[in-house]
Amino acid sequence: MINSTFAPLDWLIFLAYFCILALSSWWFSRSKISSSREYFTASNAMPTLAVAISILATSQSAATFLGVPEFSYAHNFTLIGFYFSSLLAVFFVAKFFVPKFYEMQAITVYELLEKRYGASAKRQAGVMFLIGRVMASGARLYIAGLAISMILFLDISFMHMMLSIFILVLGALAYTYFGGVRSVILSDVIQAITYVSAGLVVVFYLYSSLEGVDILNVLNANDKLVFIDTSLDGKFSIIGLLSGWLLLNIAAFGLDQDMAQRVLTCKDKKEASRSLILSILFTIPIVLLFLIIGALLFVHYENANMVQKFDGEKVTIFMYYILNEMPEGVRGFVTVGAIAAALSSTNSVLGAMASVAIEDLYRPWKLKQTPTTQEGHFIKASRNTVLFFAVILSAMAILSYFWQRYADLSLIGFALGVMSFAYTGLLGVFFAAIFTQRGSAKSVPFALVGGFLTVLALQPYTFGLSIGFAWQITLGTLVAFGVMLSTRTYKENSSFV
Repeated sequence: MINSTFAPLDWLIFLAYFCILALSSWWFSRSKISSSREYFTASNAMPTLAVAISILATSQSAATFLGVPEFSYAHNFTLIGFYFSSLLAVFFVAKFFVPKFYEMQAITVYELLEKRYGASAKRQAGVMFLIGRVMASGARLYIAGLAISMILFLDISFMHMMLSIFILVLGALAYTYFGGVRSVILSDVIQAITYVSAGLVVVFYLYSSLEGVDILNVLNANDKLVFIDTSLDGKFSIIGLLSGWLLLNIAAFGLDQDMAQRVLTCKDKKEASRSLILSILFTIPIVLLFLIIGALLFVHYENANMVQKFDGEKVTIFMYYILNEMPEGVRGFVTVGAIAAALSSTNSVLGAMASVAIEDLYRPWKLKQTPTTQEGHFIKASRNTVLFFAVILSAMAILSYFWQRYADLSLIGFALGVMSFAYTGLLGVFFAAIFTQRGSAKSVPFALVGGFLTVLALQPYTFGLSIGFAWQITLGTLVAFGVMLSTRTYKENSSFV
């Protein structure tokens, strides 16, 4: 039973946060944008530290904010292995991908495929990214809206969900629309500080409330202090971390424009590589912080008989705690922490999707039709595209709201995994482009679709197969890579390798 509503102090914190958002969005967007390249890459002038924090913030979301504590509450600390796998992945991306992107002065990562296989390959990869991102990020927006509606309004009615989604999208647009990626990166620093501070406050409060309890003894007695999964079939086993999860992270940091756009704003490849590595080094202790929250919640609720549901919707243990026990003031701070995590992932994806839509799809077509098109046209088109994707993501979030209530198949679960499905094809195509002289424009679409369909076929709801997610990614990538190897690159493009 929910025992408290948003108190005056909570509303004060909430309003103060949005005042900071409004002022900072105005401040960061003051500079005039002179080209779409500047809008999407900040003229390659962003500081390494700011880019690293932005990558960190982009990789987090409201689902992460609430989901990481859930993992340690239900299991242990082995999730941390995923982020050490991420560290290996960014070293790989920094070594093999980043130099190629900077050699071409790329605005999007898919330009590499144009140089290797032609313009059609770039378009196809861009479309694959956009389809996956609309579904995945729209679902994440729904999850964030669900959390905000629960906390602010103590229900998940359609109107309150709509208002929560509107708050998140408006906050994201405040940074993205006028200031482009520069404004987004600088705002991400604010969002990261906000949600990390919220996490620290929760840990302090929870730890203080457990005075007199032997926390380590309770956790150890329940096998909660396991950091390394040495089994062969565990979710984050060493084998999985060095295979499928590693591939997933390579794709996320090197082939997903959502993350890679920040990397492309640095002065040169050396600073870009450093920003990637720093982002993971910063992320590991932050994830550990939220895993500690889950562990403390386990001690707090040990042997408690409770139902983790709200209006029929299953909620994470952290959300249950926020709704039922969090005191005045702390609740408001944690709410803005969840909003900050959601904003940092939403504003980034708006800019990333707009960059692919304009630079990979619209600009080539427009210049072919009207070669004299001025740069001002593309700046306006870029901003209009940001608005367009804000509407599309909102629509996807609303669709998710209704689907969750009227369908047996979880659209949310599928949508959140769509980018993983898309990653396998992209991995196969990019590996062939960079490490071999095989593949052609004709094989690219077959590889992209082949990777996607392989992962889809391995889902339990397709043919009833039960195979670990890491193996799904590995097999999907192998299929896509095999398709690329089946054809030879045209001679004029082979000098790229």
